Amino acid sequence: MSLFFITFFTLYGLLHLYAFMKARAALSFGVKASIPIIAFLALMTFAPMIVRYLENFEFELSARVMSYIGYIWMGILILFFSLALCIDIYRLLVYLTGLIFQKDLSSLSCSAKFSFFIPLIFAIAAGSYGYFEARNIHVEHLTVKSSKIPDEHNNIRIVQISDVHVGLIVREERLKRIIGKVKNAAPDILVCTGDLVDGQINKLEGLAELFRDIKPRYGKYAITGNHEYYAGLDQSLDFTEKAGFKILRGETVDIAGVLNIAGVDDNTGRQFGLSAGESEKEILSRLDPAKYRILLKHRPLVDKNVLGLFDLQISGHTHKGQIFPFSLITKLYYPRHAGYLSLPNNSHLYVSRGTGTWGPPIRFLSPPEVTVIELVHEDNK
Repeated sequence: MSLFFITFFTLYGLLHLYAFMKARAALSFGVKASIPIIAFLALMTFAPMIVRYLENFEFELSARVMSYIGYIWMGILILFFSLALCIDIYRLLVYLTGLIFQKDLSSLSCSAKFSFFIPLIFAIAAGSYGYFEARNIHVEHLTVKSSKIPDEHNNIRIVQISDVHVGLIVREERLKRIIGKVKNAAPDILVCTGDLVDGQINKLEGLAELFRDIKPRYGKYAITGNHEYYAGLDQSLDFTEKAGFKILRGETVDIAGVLNIAGVDDNTGRQFGLSAGESEKEILSRLDPAKYRILLKHRPLVDKNVLGLFDLQISGHTHKGQIFPFSLITKLYYPRHAGYLSLPNNSHLYVSRGTGTWGPPIRFLSPPEVTVIELVHEDNK
């Protein structure tokens, strides 16, 4: 973990240095003006760490204020960097082309002021839009046909939430929006595919109980994500159980004799020495292949050794990058960072964009979702 933090703060510090250099080139401010700017940028660089310390010492109000300021700034800085870097690459290409062909192409380039203020205006506008987009929860519908679903049990409705990140920012108002969407979907089964809580879960009294009003006829099931371990596994599990979920940690459940649901721990559990249950292959091998088999797994990583042992894997974790252009990065690492994917051996994968937000309370070109999966009978005769 220490290597992760060193890497994170180094890269994040370099982002702030880049923004400072862009601002100084555009505005030509002197040493006196630089001091407060550098102080602010240093504060914002270490804001995530400061938030955690404030939480640990139970300064909840200060932690919440600092988290909003620090994480909104993080989102705006990311958006600023994304466009500013593109403009700088363009400026570099113009410069190199001029050198190669020995021509003055400065008229085609962008001034220092342009390459600072345009990304700044874009970042503020996109960040403002993204703040409201993060609160506009979409309901995504997926219909899955299978001959394994008996005709008499046709249309079993599974509702998925994922990556809610209940904590300093995602609080009662956001939870009520999410729960309202879930209730309107009238689920037969509710599943949470990890990261129900955030990195710290102090002072969350009464929030878990908001989920108690959701009472699907076939139950509510959850698995661990990486943030359950960051927050402290015991208190995370306690919160999830208070919310009325049965937590599947290497376990399976039979739903009305029609389908099976298996849940596995996130890989972070192994790093913390807290993983429970057998391997995916051992767990799934016990399931009746005549019944529809669902695997709940936080990360959308598919083990090739279990293809054919499940019909549908339901995952989250990626947030679809949450803030573009991070979606380009998540798409490189995961075979499907959002949506539905057919796999070999009649297995399938669905990846949620996530229902809440991590870090910045901003989503840009990646709206949050509550997913409604309809399992319907298909006659193969």
